[in-house]
Amino acid sequence: VLLVGQAPGDKEPKLGRPFAWTAGKTLFKWLHGALGWSEDEVRDRIYFAAVCRCFPGKRPEGGDRVPAPDEIANCADWLEREFALLRPELVIPVGKLALAQFLGERPLVETIGRPFRIEYRGHAADCIPLPHPSGASPWHRMEPGKTLLAAALQLIAVHPALRRG
Repeated sequence: VLLVGQAPGDKEPKLGRPFAWTAGKTLFKWLHGALGWSEDEVRDRIYFAAVCRCFPGKRPEGGDRVPAPDEIANCADWLEREFALLRPELVIPVGKLALAQFLGERPLVETIGRPFRIEYRGHAADCIPLPHPSGASPWHRMEPGKTLLAAALQLIAVHPALRRG
C-alpha cells in the first residue's frame, strides 16, 4: 500500500517522518477509526511517499506553499521509482496535488469516496483518494466531505491489500 502526500511540512524534516504534525494527527485518527491501527502500525504497514520531496516553504500570507510545477517535475522520478519498486496493490493519494498525479485534476466531490483502477508508469493498482487532513481545509469537516470521507475510509478498510498479514 502506497500513501502519497503533497510535500513535507516544515516540521517533518526535523522529526524525520512524514505526516508528523497537525495534518498527521488527523490522518492517523482517520486511519485508526477505519482500520483500528495505531500510528506505529500504520507506519509499519503503509509506505509513505510524497509528490514533492522537500518542504516548499511558506506562503507570504501564512501556511505552507503548494509546490510549483517545476518542483513537482523535479521530484517526479522519486515517486515513479518508488511505485516501480513497490508495485502497490492500493494507492491512497492524500489531497488534491497527490490526487492529480494519478487521476488528473478533478473536484473532490467527484473523487473522494470512490474507488478507481489506475495505471501508473505501466503498473495497475486500485486508487482510493482521501482529502487533505489539513486544519486549514474545512472540506472534510462539513458535508458532503464528511460523508465522502467516511465512504473512502470504509473502502480502504475492506481493501484486500490492508487485510493481509
